[in-house]
Amino acid sequence: MSAKIMIVTGEASGDLHGANLVRSLQSRNSELQFCGMGGSELAALGVEILFDAAKVSVVGFFEVFSHLKDIWHAQRILRHKLVTDPPDLLILIDLPDFNLLLAKKAKKLGIPVFYYISPQVWAWRSGRVKTIKARVDKIGVIYPFEEEFFRKRGVEAHYVGHPLLDTVKTSTTREQFCKLQNITPGVRCIGLFPGSRKREVSSLLPIFLAAAELLQKNSPEKIIFFIPRASTIGNQEFEAAGLHSYQQHLDIRIIEDNRYDMMAACDAVVTASGTVTLELAILEVPMIVVYKLSPLTYQLGKRLVKIDFFSLVNLIAGYAAVPELLQHEVTAEKIAAELSAITTRPVRMQEMKQALKEVRDKLGESGASEKAATVALQMLAPIPVIEDDFNETSSPVALEINGILDLHPFSPKDLKTLIPDYLEECRKKGIGEIKIIHGKGIGNIRRSVHALLDRNPLVADYRQAELQSGSWGATIVTLKVSSQP
Repeated sequence: MSAKIMIVTGEASGDLHGANLVRSLQSRNSELQFCGMGGSELAALGVEILFDAAKVSVVGFFEVFSHLKDIWHAQRILRHKLVTDPPDLLILIDLPDFNLLLAKKAKKLGIPVFYYISPQVWAWRSGRVKTIKARVDKIGVIYPFEEEFFRKRGVEAHYVGHPLLDTVKTSTTREQFCKLQNITPGVRCIGLFPGSRKREVSSLLPIFLAAAELLQKNSPEKIIFFIPRASTIGNQEFEAAGLHSYQQHLDIRIIEDNRYDMMAACDAVVTASGTVTLELAILEVPMIVVYKLSPLTYQLGKRLVKIDFFSLVNLIAGYAAVPELLQHEVTAEKIAAELSAITTRPVRMQEMKQALKEVRDKLGESGASEKAATVALQMLAPIPVIEDDFNETSSPVALEINGILDLHPFSPKDLKTLIPDYLEECRKKGIGEIKIIHGKGIGNIRRSVHALLDRNPLVADYRQAELQSGSWGATIVTLKVSSQP
């Protein structure tokens, strides 16, 4: 089956997860065509990149303003594609504010929407659940507790597992990695992870470098510092942070390859908050998590966000498994002190590793990309229409637009046009609730009706009515708009 899929993602981690999903889809259907917004990982798989995701990857309410031109440009390009060359499925990955806006357009056009790695509405801005329900057909959730959270709120959620469990794997031992890096066995290795966004690097890396200087100054032994380079960060960002001057008296190494081998080789890491904290947790690497925003964004965020922790690791653990430093707490002195406390106290390090192991266990099982691909392919499948409860042929039937549609006089081949047309006529007459009588409540016709309702942009919600005493069942449909005739 040939089909077109648009996939839209933001930062580097989303690009990676999107690429793994595309790879799974391609392995099961080589005829699929892909386009969308992403980065180098998606491009390498032959996805037509309509807009570079790095240009819209930004955190913070007020930080968005400096990127508005790029954000609206990306929206225009993607919306134009939805209208002029509509895909058979829109797959959204993270990037909630941008993607939910795009989902609204797709829904109006009748394009099915699958949200893979849904917004963390359970942590903050829970009001977005209503928006997701209205604009998204199915979501793939990555934490076990999310499925029940969304389903209780009327959203069709499928737990697929965390995609990081498929990708976070080492290829060498710590000893082998250190040998390749010409590092003497036993030397302490510290990771400095300022993030994958330019603003994160500009605000955090100078503080991390100052902390590294303090840590080395107070240590009688040499320390090796690793900085991973994200594909979105160039030399100019590192140089602007003063890296070159620090490299004159500290052993600081930029690592571009073997990312997970490097992580696993670290005794401890100071990192920007984000997906990387879960990568470190899977590898059981002790860490300090920091978060720093513009003052205006921080003040607004304090009013909107009501959670005990900001790092994914602690949110999943349910307690302070790792230290967090927020806003004014992010100083070189505090970071150096925390790193020293972790790496010089074996008992504390072991306790943290045990806590991280528990977090990793809570992430569930691997295979997220394959499970998400299954959901996506089901959404692409043709609507099943099986002739089990109907006459095989039908003659013209005069329909009364009264909110009750009895399908028994019709043939299965009539459904694809009959149901959408009837819903539209009801909308025009101001009828907001419709009963569709479709045969046995557990029959294939009922599934065909529900598949058509899933794809219809006029449908706000539907539910199966209680089974009747005879041989028929019904579905109650609520329309989104009820206009007067």
